[in-house]
Amino acid sequence: MSTKSNNGLDALLTPEESVLLLIDHQPFQVANLNSHEPSIVVNNAVGLAKAAKLFDVPTILTTVLAERGGHLIQGIQDVFPEQKPIDRTLINTWEDERVVEAVRATGRKKVIMAGLWTEICVAMPAIQAAGEDFEVYAVTDASGGVSVEAHEMAVRRMIEAGVTPLNWLAVVAEWQRDWAREETASGQAEILVQHGGASGVAFAWEMQLLATQL
Repeated sequence: MSTKSNNGLDALLTPEESVLLLIDHQPFQVANLNSHEPSIVVNNAVGLAKAAKLFDVPTILTTVLAERGGHLIQGIQDVFPEQKPIDRTLINTWEDERVVEAVRATGRKKVIMAGLWTEICVAMPAIQAAGEDFEVYAVTDASGGVSVEAHEMAVRRMIEAGVTPLNWLAVVAEWQRDWAREETASGQAEILVQHGGASGVAFAWEMQLLATQL
């Protein structure tokens, strides 16, 4: 059973303690994604993947029946071109020993999950892992369900099971923590411009203003 702290500095994420599990971001699931605008979920998932690579957070990719449901979306695969996703038949990712072994091999206890659909492919492994020796975080805007209700009910159910919901920008901000950390600050700024929506546009504008000779 997890001994997770719900408050205090230790409750925040760090790159050194985190492992990212991206689940079933595939064409079949995207086709019936109705809780969010699909392109936004894809954008956020790709942004999250890029941030994980920037912060050297171990990332595990997994798909279900890829030959039928489609391969992992290209935007995520392009971030990790050398990694072959673990392809499963099991609906619950956490019942596939290969996935669990890959997570345990990292030695990390804070497992961040995002996937399609929220009510199945995220909720099932998140609830199971939270009942074991892991602290589980569900990235709700890099995930999505077949309906708004399905997504929201899944998030509520996960919260009751001890899973912490947050969005992808919150994850990245907790990993960065301090803009004085120059080794990742510029990379994070680039990801924000590419995937941060209006925040990214505003950030790019701010950089333009700072560079303007008055």
